[in-house]
Amino acid sequence: MIGVGTAGLAAAEGRSAAGGAGQVIERMPSMGRKLLMAGRGGLNISRSEAPDHLLARYEQAASWLAPTLAAWTTDDIRAWMAGLGQESFIGSSGRVFPTAMKASPLLRAWLARLQHQGVLLHTRVDWTGWDASGGLTFAPAAGRDVLPDTLPSPFAADAVVLAMGGASWPRLG
Repeated sequence: MIGVGTAGLAAAEGRSAAGGAGQVIERMPSMGRKLLMAGRGGLNISRSEAPDHLLARYEQAASWLAPTLAAWTTDDIRAWMAGLGQESFIGSSGRVFPTAMKASPLLRAWLARLQHQGVLLHTRVDWTGWDASGGLTFAPAAGRDVLPDTLPSPFAADAVVLAMGGASWPRLG
């Protein structure tokens, strides 16, 4: 997984839960930066409204998002959080928040679970593309002199998930 925001972490969790090893690569010095920034205001995780009302919020995208939202409901999200030791509550607005009202405990618990499942987490590594044989290539990012021993360049991977969402908030990623 290249990119260690929520999408990259979710992909790593899915891969490890299915029994696969995984490595996640992040060029920034820390992981989940946008999640942490979102959590500064209380971290609204989801809404507790009826599924059809929630789906209607997505307007034109509702038709293709419907299977995803049905497969991972608000109750599923709350159970996932509880599995990380992070209880949640439904506020007066109908939004779901972690009881801690911060993102950092949730992110720390998530990263710890991934590491316990054998996922290797790398920061300060730049993905530079693919070589002629299809191997992923990396270079040390700012603040790192060499690549981790567990991440040779080129690196042969069975699958690659590009989860590089930093463009939505450039200063974070």
